[in-house]
Amino acid sequence: MTILLLAEHNNGALHAATGKAVAAAKDIGGDIHVLVAGHNAKPAAEAAAKLVGVAKVLHADAPHLEHGLAEEVAALVVPMMSSYDVFVAPATTSGKNVAPRIAAALDVMQLSDITKVLSADTFERPIYAGNAIQTVQSPEAKKIITVRISAFPSVDETGSAAVESIDAPAALGLSTFERAELTKSDRPELSAARIIISGGRGLQSGENFTKYLEPVADVIGAAVGASRAAVDSGFVPNDMQVGQTGKVVAPELYIAVGISGAIQHLAGMKDSKIIVAINKDGEAPIFQVADYGLVADLFQALPELEAELKKAG
Repeated sequence: MTILLLAEHNNGALHAATGKAVAAAKDIGGDIHVLVAGHNAKPAAEAAAKLVGVAKVLHADAPHLEHGLAEEVAALVVPMMSSYDVFVAPATTSGKNVAPRIAAALDVMQLSDITKVLSADTFERPIYAGNAIQTVQSPEAKKIITVRISAFPSVDETGSAAVESIDAPAALGLSTFERAELTKSDRPELSAARIIISGGRGLQSGENFTKYLEPVADVIGAAVGASRAAVDSGFVPNDMQVGQTGKVVAPELYIAVGISGAIQHLAGMKDSKIIVAINKDGEAPIFQVADYGLVADLFQALPELEAELKKAG
């Protein structure tokens, strides 16, 4: 069995999601070839070659692949699948955009968001907002799989796979890249952070995220997230949303502040190693999944927590 895995990168660097997808591919078994499709993406290809378990890196370089447009990447992958049994991509925004197009072109069903590999053709995936786990067995000759990266550890980076350049097909031109508006921050990226502190509607305003939540995040080197209620209320932008319709995370420490714990939010963070909840409502559902809970007014608790963390160094 040979597996083609689509790398997640920004041309200059490889994203952590790729290493976690490789871990899932190793569980499936077989030779793993990583496809780095981009423009001037040699650094990302070299980084992919260091992932343990990767047999070969295929580097497709073309201007129309620079921004990872789904139509262009799918047009590259579909002909390649004649030589592969399995296609794997991280279940990120990009992976979820590309994989269905490949599955449709090959006329096979897609296995989405897998969290565990039971065998080469049998997988587990969450359904009903994570309240049930579905076991899926695929009879397809070609398997198209997206991997929930929070469910797998990243592989080590001590490998030395060969990097092979491949030709990309001519541009389809079905879509074009116009511009990107990116939020710049010195804090860790939300989906890859070891520590996350998230705020909910209990913070009451975006100014309170800045005044109360962010100082604590800065002390402990945490990424800042939010519940959908906080995003819908306009407190923070939607790229900070953690939950079923936001980002699914599994950090070592997750601190939920002023978050009641709606099922959609729990689906996005309940796999965190340690969960701490701060809420003035002792009956809030978040306490049912929390390892540690503090029933307190967050506007008093957060400044006290910040002061104690600074004392502890």
